[in-house]
Amino acid sequence: MTRTYTDDPDHDYGPTRTQQRRDALAVLAFAIQLSELPASKLARANLPEDVLREIENLRRITSNIARKRQLGFLAKVMRRHEDEAFEGARALLGENRDQQRKETAAMHRLEAMRERLLENDDALQGLIDQHPSIDRQHLRSLIRQARTERDANKPPRAYREIFQLLKELPESDTQ
Repeated sequence: MTRTYTDDPDHDYGPTRTQQRRDALAVLAFAIQLSELPASKLARANLPEDVLREIENLRRITSNIARKRQLGFLAKVMRRHEDEAFEGARALLGENRDQQRKETAAMHRLEAMRERLLENDDALQGLIDQHPSIDRQHLRSLIRQARTERDANKPPRAYREIFQLLKELPESDTQ
């Protein structure tokens, strides 16, 4: 039996080339996320000075190819630093993702409620029961207008107004 150099259990060969590539791509994805952050949030991330400088350079570039090359360079600069240097930014991004997920879910619930209101009148009564202080007459009028707009293929002005009205409702009305 012939042994190869990787068969030695006592020798640490380090990460495989595939693992190195995965790590590099993860840093590149993280660099893209950092470059998309607004300047105010980027300032709170406590990033190293050279990384901030390269992010600013990246933001000035408009050409796609040059931007891609600059992103690669930013990732290279980021790989020079230890992971601890980016803990604040990772926490900030994780916090953003959770907040965005919650906001998106809330918006989807409102959109579903709007669709139910347009489809049947039972949903309207349920909403009135849940929020007794709602302006019923105005909401009924908006629903009628949204239905006629949809049927006549007109711009959905009332449809949008219903969404805004639902968005302004308190989470729980105790009256």
